[in-house]
Amino acid sequence: MTRKRKQEQEQDDNVDNEAEMSRIQVDFEFFDPNPHIDFVALKRLITQLFQADADLLKPHELSELILSQPLVGTTVKTDGKGSDPYAFLTVLNMHVHKDNPSIKAIAEYVLLKSESDPELHTTLRTILDPDASPHVGFIFSERLVNMPAEVVPHMYRMLADEIKWACDDNEPYHFGHFLILSRTYTLSDEEAEATLTSSQLQKRRKGAPTPSAAGGVFSFHHEDDQCIQKLASHSIDYSLSNTLPRERESFGLEQGGRLMLLPAPKLSQLVLNLAAILSQPSL
Repeated sequence: MTRKRKQEQEQDDNVDNEAEMSRIQVDFEFFDPNPHIDFVALKRLITQLFQADADLLKPHELSELILSQPLVGTTVKTDGKGSDPYAFLTVLNMHVHKDNPSIKAIAEYVLLKSESDPELHTTLRTILDPDASPHVGFIFSERLVNMPAEVVPHMYRMLADEIKWACDDNEPYHFGHFLILSRTYTLSDEEAEATLTSSQLQKRRKGAPTPSAAGGVFSFHHEDDQCIQKLASHSIDYSLSNTLPRERESFGLEQGGRLMLLPAPKLSQLVLNLAAILSQPSL
């Protein structure tokens, strides 16, 4: 549907002693989803996104559903079309696919997690009703931990273009809202303090401004709080239904989730904000 083109991204590898810096040049290529190649890696990304609750949300069925619409969405790879994707972004119509086990599970899940916010809960019940119009689009977005955020503006721009083209062809991509689920982690004040670099600690001792060391809930994705959350009509952080001991969690962190509801007319502004806030090389 859209032409995915190559870009170059320079990624800084910051050494902790701040005296050395090496620069690695990586070629990122953008491709349409490939049902014959991407299934295993996509299922892995879905499991990463939903963490300990992944089994509740049917990652196998969700992977099959995402790959059943290969003309919508984007994968990012580094070793050609036949390699595994390192990042993925797509959208699914939650009304068209309401009987799919994964979409049914996601709808039930977000209703459960929104119960602490009556306004959001009521809104979700209304817009997810089978007879509701316009429809809700579930945006699936996930990437490997070390993937640079600079790929995100391009992926969202491509998605916005593909949604427009699909609507022009009278395909079922007319949405009133986009539902986005993302990952968070929680740090105590002590853990947040420990994340400060040695130079930041030295500046603090000298009275110079430094980043806040207060604990709290943080996002794994830069775009969540910098862009998406600011445009969302509703946003809520929630605890996972299934939890693991912290020593068994990825990175030993207390992980959670974030639910964001984005009005569909705000997608074009989101694309602009992502391009402006997240530094990006030209395509």
